[in-house]
Amino acid sequence: MKTIEPITMPGVHQRFLKYLEKQDEKPGMKVLDLGAGRGALTGKLHELGYDVSACDLFPELFEFDKTECRKVDMTDTFPYSDDTFDLVVAVEVTEHILDHENFFREAGRILKPGGRLYISTPNILSMNSRFRFLFRGFFYGFKELELKNYDGLQHVASRSLDQYDYIAVKYHFKPAEFDIDRIQKSSRWLLTLMLPLMLIYRAIKRPGKKHNQKKLLLGRLLFMKFQNNKPKLLI
Repeated sequence: MKTIEPITMPGVHQRFLKYLEKQDEKPGMKVLDLGAGRGALTGKLHELGYDVSACDLFPELFEFDKTECRKVDMTDTFPYSDDTFDLVVAVEVTEHILDHENFFREAGRILKPGGRLYISTPNILSMNSRFRFLFRGFFYGFKELELKNYDGLQHVASRSLDQYDYIAVKYHFKPAEFDIDRIQKSSRWLLTLMLPLMLIYRAIKRPGKKHNQKKLLLGRLLFMKFQNNKPKLLI
């Protein structure tokens, strides 16, 4: 079988699939690979026994021949009926789009009640990312944008966990259960270096705990699971 090269950083799909395995999702579930790219993750999900569909802004780039890839515009209605999927996965997608309200609205619509939306995205809350922003003005995984370049590949939206939860809850999801792909050595070193100052600041300002959890301070990528909380239709 032809090897399909992912568009993401090396190892992201493998780490995401290990994370998904921990969630105890069952083979045979109907899954949508949202923003499927060339189809590398779609193929892995197919091999694991999921009933997988795929969509992308550029379906002509899709290479996995056992699944159809439909065209999707993240700012418009997704080309699927209500209550179609058990799971929707969007790996390294949400940093590429601006309309997160439509993203969550449509993901919630096509998910069955109780279905799960899985997202991976750069963790802008890590110590590495916070220092990058302090000295460069850009979070981890982000850089100065090329104006008038709308190829969909640039990282255009940096959102925190709290901001994702805010939008998700508005569109009938529960707040995220989250994890990380791996610990960044640079973030661990920076946390050790800055810990005394952080403790002093905490004693004076009493900052909120949500964004200062250890995993968020150390993790490279953020994995989030949002459970659809819309009511079941009574027939």
